[in-house]
Amino acid sequence: MKYKHIYFILFLGLFLFVQNSFADKNKIYTIRVSGSINPGVADFLQYGINKASDDLVSCLIIELDTPGGLVESMRKIVMAIFSSKVPVAVYVSPSGARAASAGVMITMAADIAGMAPGTNIGAAHPVGLGGKEINKTMSEKVVNDMVASAKSIAKQRGRDVEWIEKAVRESVSVTETEALKKNIIDIIAIDMDDFIRQINRREVEGKGVLHLDNFEITILKENLRTKVLKTIGDPNIAYILLMIGLAGLYFELSHPGAIFPGVVGGIAIILASFAFHTLSVNYAGLLLIILAVIFFIMEMKIASYGLLSIAGIISLLLGSIMLFDGNSPEAGISLNVLLPILIAISGFFVLISALVFKSQISQPKTGYSGLIGKTGVVKKDIISEGKVFVHGELWNAVSDEPLKQDTRVRILNINDLVLKVEKVK
Repeated sequence: MKYKHIYFILFLGLFLFVQNSFADKNKIYTIRVSGSINPGVADFLQYGINKASDDLVSCLIIELDTPGGLVESMRKIVMAIFSSKVPVAVYVSPSGARAASAGVMITMAADIAGMAPGTNIGAAHPVGLGGKEINKTMSEKVVNDMVASAKSIAKQRGRDVEWIEKAVRESVSVTETEALKKNIIDIIAIDMDDFIRQINRREVEGKGVLHLDNFEITILKENLRTKVLKTIGDPNIAYILLMIGLAGLYFELSHPGAIFPGVVGGIAIILASFAFHTLSVNYAGLLLIILAVIFFIMEMKIASYGLLSIAGIISLLLGSIMLFDGNSPEAGISLNVLLPILIAISGFFVLISALVFKSQISQPKTGYSGLIGKTGVVKKDIISEGKVFVHGELWNAVSDEPLKQDTRVRILNINDLVLKVEKVK
């Protein structure tokens, strides 16, 4: 009997050891976000959150460092976090990182929020084009909308509502220590391992308790599509690509056979179109830009004395301003980008139109047509036919009246290599 108990204990110990050795590790997905919040980042985070929900991992951790970005992109990320089936944690790191503007909302929307030492959060006041203040009426409308959204997020996660309102209205910012005291975040962690250790066994409302004792981290990386969209998803980059595309195609149409400008323009137009499907594009603005190009093309064909060029520049300006819609002022094009690009592109269109129009109305300088109207000297008397010296060459010539040698003549026409001339009066 005694040996049976010993065998049983040994068997049980071996069974537990094997079970522990081959047990599935608790999977954690992590996503690194560094830079502005734009449609490319929103698309990537939505993908990561959906994948984490489909794979039913223990949790998804977003490692965040951002100066802010587009409000529309931020809203998509917040909605994805709220709809996630698994806990979503945001960790502002490494030291020196920040969660500003749109990053504040993303951090506060997380089931668990943490920061590394030496980081800060706040300054969520919306700004206008190029970081400039927007007019009072528009500012009040945008700020009130942002405050309502931020307070709703804070209430849902049980965070400090008064502070988030100040962050939007007054652009206040706090360190990680102050954020923990004000109930803006839940944890201060030295590194990712420390962050995971602290959130282990923590209960997440509606999603159960986190069990991360034996965890395995999988880093979700951006695919090529996300990298491209992240780069061109900025309204300023998309606008520049559109202008380069239109300029390239315009040059190709005005100088057929150049090839390179047409290839570059076509690629730029396609990339701009790819970016537009993630941005709020006002098609009235896009049509105005296309109309501007039509005006510049008409300038090459019609002698409008600059009126069509002026109309093209005005249409280009209005279309550029109206190109992007959105509830946030940063959804538009920065003035620091708009004005230089507008001046450069308008100047390019006007210059090409002027050169093409000038070449069309100017007298030919080569070939037979280039001789019409030129003057020469009679080298052999012209009675029925004679000889005329023009442009260093001796030509057969005829005239309606007899002309003596050394008489200066003007060329009227050329027929079968014979010049029709008249006396210069």
